[in-house]
Amino acid sequence: MIERKIQTEIRQWLDRGKKALLVTGARQIGKTYLIRSVLEDSGCDYMEFNFIENPELIPAFENARNTEELLFRLGAVTSRPLPEKDAVIFVDEVQECKEFVTRIKFLVEDGRYRYVLSGSLLGIELADLRSAPVGYMDILDMYPVDLEEFFAALGLSEEVFAYVRECFWRRRAVSEEIHARLMDAFYLYLLVGGMPEAVQSYLDTNRMNAVTAIHRQIVRLYYADFSKYEKSEKLRLREIYDAIPSELQEKNKRFYINHIAGKAEYEDVKNDFLWLKNAGVAIPVYNVTEPKIPLKISEKRNLFKLFLSDVGLLTSQYEPNVRISVLNKSAGINNGGLFENVVAQEFLTRQKTIYYYNNKKSGEVDFVTELDGQVLPIEVKSGKDYKRHSALTNLLYHQNYGIPEAFVLCDDNLRQKEKVTYLPIYMLFCIKDTQLENDSYPMDLSTVQL
Repeated sequence: MIERKIQTEIRQWLDRGKKALLVTGARQIGKTYLIRSVLEDSGCDYMEFNFIENPELIPAFENARNTEELLFRLGAVTSRPLPEKDAVIFVDEVQECKEFVTRIKFLVEDGRYRYVLSGSLLGIELADLRSAPVGYMDILDMYPVDLEEFFAALGLSEEVFAYVRECFWRRRAVSEEIHARLMDAFYLYLLVGGMPEAVQSYLDTNRMNAVTAIHRQIVRLYYADFSKYEKSEKLRLREIYDAIPSELQEKNKRFYINHIAGKAEYEDVKNDFLWLKNAGVAIPVYNVTEPKIPLKISEKRNLFKLFLSDVGLLTSQYEPNVRISVLNKSAGINNGGLFENVVAQEFLTRQKTIYYYNNKKSGEVDFVTELDGQVLPIEVKSGKDYKRHSALTNLLYHQNYGIPEAFVLCDDNLRQKEKVTYLPIYMLFCIKDTQLENDSYPMDLSTVQL
C-alpha cells in the first residue's frame, strides 16, 4: 500500500474527532481504499455503505422522517446488526444521496456513531458543501500521489529526504549521484503520475504499458461523467479536456478559448471550465497583472492556463515512442508543459494558490505565488537554456515591486546567481511556507478606560 499523508489526518480524526469527516477528491484517487485501510488498521468496529452499489438506500434515507428512523433503515439493510455504539459508519459515493449530508448534523448530535463520508464529483453535486453543515463535519481534500509520496513509494529514505531539504534551505548543491537518481525518478513520475492504481501497478510490475492502460481507463470514466452533464447542461467538457495537451504545447501554455469555441467569450463557456475544476479533473492557473501582495486582487479569470489533475493522464495521451523519449530525456522532446503540470499539481496538493504573470513590456513569468509573506516568481525550464529568463529578470529588478528572490526549476543541480536560485525540479516538495512556532495572538481590552 502506498503511504499517503492524508492517512495521518484520518487517523487523527479517528483518535479524537467528534465531528463527521468528509473526504473529497476526483474519481480514482483511492479515497475508498484508503479510508477502508485506515479503519481496518485501527481495529475499530465499522460498517460500510455505498450508494452506488446499494441504490435502494437512497429513497430510504430521503424519506426518513427523523434520525431514529434513518438509523433503523440503515440497520435494516446490513448483513449484521448495527453495533450498539462507538462504531464508525463509512458512507461511500455520498454524492448519490445529498440528503445524507444534510442530515449529518442530526446524526452527529445523536452521538451513537461516528461518520466518515466520501464521494466523487462532490464539487459538482454539492456545490454549497463548504457552508453546510457548519460545525458538524470536517472536510479533507484528497489529491493524486505527490512527488514526495511517489519518491517514498520508490523507497527513498527519510534520511535522503532530510538531506535534500537541508540542501534546499542552505542553498547548496545536492551530491551528483543523488541528484541524478532523483532526476531519473522525476522523469518516471512524468509517465506514471500520481493516480494510486497506476503507481501501484508500476511498483508491482514495472510495466509502462500496464500503467498507460490504467490511465486510459480513468480517462474513459471521466468521459462518461462528461457525457452525463453535457447532455443535461449543454456543456462542452470533453472538447475542452481533450484540448489541454495541445494547448500546453503552445509557447506560453495559455488556454485560448477561441481554439475550442470560435468567437465565444469567456462568459459563454466559463461554466465548462468551472465544472472541470470543481470535479477535480483540471487545474486552472489564472493571470495576475501586478506581482504584489495579495496577488488575488489583480487576478484575471478570463486569462488562464489549464492543466490536467495528473501528469500521468497527460503523458498517457502521447504516442508510445514519445513516452519513451520523455523517459529517456530526449533532447528533441519539449517537456515544458509536463514540467509545468507537475508544478500546478504540487501547489494544489498543499492548497496553495499559484498564478502566472504577464506584462506586455516585461514579458511573461510561468508562475507567481506568495511564500512567507513575499511574492515568489517561478520559471520552469526543461531544456539546457534554463539561464535565459529575461521576463523573470525584468520582474526581479523592477523598482516598484521589491521582490527578494525567484526560483528557476530545471533539471540541473542547485546553484545561485544574485536573486535567482536554480533548483532541480524535484525540489518542488521543499517549497513550502515556514511553519510558525507560535501563532498565538492574545489581546486583552480589560485595561481600556474612558
